[in-house]
Amino acid sequence: MTNAPATARTAPQASDQYVQSLARGLAVIRAFDNEHPVMTLTEVAARTDLTRATARRFLHTLVELDYVRTDGKTFALTAKVLQLGYAYLSGLSLPQLAQPHLEELSLKLGESTSAAVLDGTDIAYIARVTTRRIMNVGITVGTRFPAYATSMGRVLLAALPPAGLKEYLAAAEIKPLTPKALGTVPELLAVLDSVREQGWCLLDQELEPGLMSVAAPVYDGPSKVVAAINVSLQAQSVAAQPDPEAYLAAVARETVATAKVVSADLTARR
Repeated sequence: MTNAPATARTAPQASDQYVQSLARGLAVIRAFDNEHPVMTLTEVAARTDLTRATARRFLHTLVELDYVRTDGKTFALTAKVLQLGYAYLSGLSLPQLAQPHLEELSLKLGESTSAAVLDGTDIAYIARVTTRRIMNVGITVGTRFPAYATSMGRVLLAALPPAGLKEYLAAAEIKPLTPKALGTVPELLAVLDSVREQGWCLLDQELEPGLMSVAAPVYDGPSKVVAAINVSLQAQSVAAQPDPEAYLAAVARETVATAKVVSADLTARR
């Protein structure tokens, strides 16, 4: 799995309220990720669907503003880009509230834990505790994956009102990412029904072969789901358990319990 390229999300239609040059500049910044930390002008242009001339102007503007550095041939982001997200993160109490609970859950289970929110058709990671790398792509705060193909995404989608879910399905491209993955809207809707009923989600090698995860919703108040937390598992390790089903059930109980504690802390801050 890789993070979606900057062109993966459809741009809004042109209007007097839409500044295309700003959108293109942000697309150039988003083009850089963990698998593309350093790129040539040609690579940036390809990942953003911009002409070389247009990409060059945006890159050199970002260089002048100190958001990008260059050696004359390649380009890379600077630490200054962190300022773009600081205002959002500093005003969001959820990551700070969730982090110690994720650490406790990770310590208890010996597995990596995360928290994410729904952002368009993706989930975006807002907190992460890593015990070991079990995916081909490294996951950090800010990493994005298609919501339908993740346990946290399905928890968040299951909590959407009918109109919100309809809007999501109109915008998302549902396709199988692994041989074990679902690939149709009816299949997804059936899974979401199940997630709503049981209050948590198990994902079995649908995002990446060998990766399983269990997720539960985080509430702000009695009924508003604002995030999800999960535990990442290796399918091989689960299969090696004396009773895999009982083990997964235990992981689900711990995940749901932790989500409830985070929810209680978040609600108490209102």
